[in-house]
Amino acid sequence: MSLPDTAPSLDTAKPTLADVAALAGVSEATASRVLNGSAPVSLRARSHVEDAMTRLGYVRWRAPRAQTSRSGSVAAIVTESSARFFSDPFFARVLRGASRTLSAAGLQLAFLVVHGRSEYTAAERYIKGGSADGVLLVSAHGRDPLLLTLQAVGIPTVMCGRPLVPCSASYVDADNVGGARTAVDHLLRGGRRRVVTIAGPRDMAVGIDRLTGYRETLEAAGLPALVGYGDFSHASGEHAMTRLLEHRPDLDAVFAASDLMAVGALRALRRAGRQVPDDVALVGFDDDPIAQHTTPPLTTVRQPVEEQGAVMARHVMALIEHESVAGAPNELPTTLVQRESA
Repeated sequence: MSLPDTAPSLDTAKPTLADVAALAGVSEATASRVLNGSAPVSLRARSHVEDAMTRLGYVRWRAPRAQTSRSGSVAAIVTESSARFFSDPFFARVLRGASRTLSAAGLQLAFLVVHGRSEYTAAERYIKGGSADGVLLVSAHGRDPLLLTLQAVGIPTVMCGRPLVPCSASYVDADNVGGARTAVDHLLRGGRRRVVTIAGPRDMAVGIDRLTGYRETLEAAGLPALVGYGDFSHASGEHAMTRLLEHRPDLDAVFAASDLMAVGALRALRRAGRQVPDDVALVGFDDDPIAQHTTPPLTTVRQPVEEQGAVMARHVMALIEHESVAGAPNELPTTLVQRESA
């Protein structure tokens, strides 16, 4: 299905949801679900609806009183250092997905990189000053003080990833436990029996969940686990791989909880004279663009990062409009992408 080259004539009237649905070739109910994120919609239908919204200049109607007090923007707050933010493609991918969806609804996306007391203070001032109608909180660690502030202020907030501590904020995540199980099971089915892992940070649910999937799969197979830890960066993956080789020189497989850490592991394995995949099989997680360009190309677990950003955006828009997102999907599927490293 493709959209017509021209939008329907609307004279001087503002486009309605019915106009959007007509141009997209879907029902009005489907168009509403895309806008609210209230129920699953196919990627194809969602893409057509968002394109129709952009072409028609459709902006969601808001009550006059609320309109005067709104900024027309959503803030994405990334609680990482600038160096980490600009070196990890995950952040650009998730923000791209969110920005496209917000833009189609007439909202702007602003992003703040927050690391350290002064930046936290500036972010709190930004939020309390009414500069954003909602917040997408990305990469929160532990009991993030900014999350507590956002809850106290009462601003609509959606987290990228399951919160590590109980809270009332909505979140959107990937199936990290299931993805890790798939990765380790692939290594076991390939005949590997001395499988180690480079896990993510212990103060983030994503790190804990991927480690859980690794441990559960090895336990079910009656095999021992050996864990090194990193922070999802190249350097941490290389360091952890070096330590794992010292503790288990006969290891024959590695599950790295991110592609960037897998790239670092490749470097350490090459330095140690280990061939991938002949001596050591390697599987990453994320399916970042770099996974296709390593030597050998990296087998990895794909998570739908751009879609995660889009779903987060739809959820925060619904919350801004005081609409419930209860029952809306908050865990997206992952799939194994087989290349040459395992």
